[in-house]
Amino acid sequence: MTLERIHEKVLKADVSGVSMVTPLQHALRLSKKINNHVFMKREDMQSVFSFKCRGAYNKIRQLSNHEKSSGIIAASAGNHAQGVALSAQQLNIDATIVMPQTTPPIKVNSVRELGGNVVLHGDSYDDAYQFARQLSCDNGLIFIHPYDDEDVIAGQGTLALEILQQLTEPIDAIYVAVGGGGLLAGVISVFKVLSPKTKVIAVEPENSNCLSVALKMNERVQLDSVGIFADGVAVKQIGELTFPIIQPYVDESICVSIDEICSAIKDIYEETRSIVEPAGALSLAG
Repeated sequence: MTLERIHEKVLKADVSGVSMVTPLQHALRLSKKINNHVFMKREDMQSVFSFKCRGAYNKIRQLSNHEKSSGIIAASAGNHAQGVALSAQQLNIDATIVMPQTTPPIKVNSVRELGGNVVLHGDSYDDAYQFARQLSCDNGLIFIHPYDDEDVIAGQGTLALEILQQLTEPIDAIYVAVGGGGLLAGVISVFKVLSPKTKVIAVEPENSNCLSVALKMNERVQLDSVGIFADGVAVKQIGELTFPIIQPYVDESICVSIDEICSAIKDIYEETRSIVEPAGALSLAG
């Protein structure tokens, strides 16, 4: 999988069935506070409150009729689950979602309200992932990966295309939250082709830093454990497909503390009057 291949897939991606073009909001208070121009891509305004619906829909819409009739399954701590459930609802496909038992009830209930069959298993995303893979094999269900899939990565990359269309002046840096790396790989595939001078900076929690460790060791490393405060990025190992895209092109990788994430949540609230989840504040914390 090459950067150019993913870039071409982003250009062909269709997320219109579930995604709106979200605002790129100029954060006036923050910009004044740090004497710079800060913009926030408001993916919290999607109907499922995150960018994850983009990748899920772009993948699921391309399944064959036979695959669609077989039903789909996914593993998620919440946001990918809602994206898959919404996409399945729009395309009239049966969807099973395996979620960790630690998933906030609000996300579990949201998936059920979208028609998804929720199975709670394990204490982390990785536990849920292994169980979902087993159910996929046992029941002939098509597995929809949250980040390690070309079409999912391409769907997430549509967010970066929108940013470049919304902001015509040169962008010095873009800060991207990282879990398994699907969003980051999609953003890189767009910016390193269309805006190569823009620095792409990855941001992780200190207690879920699978990318930083992988970059340091020059290989994918599985963490012994991950913190679940920012549950949306609580992944033990960076993606097999995403890492080869990220490693050569990411300009910097930084880790932030829980206190810094909380401070970013407060800043976003003061700017927008919206309360975002910890993973949603991660890039601003960076």
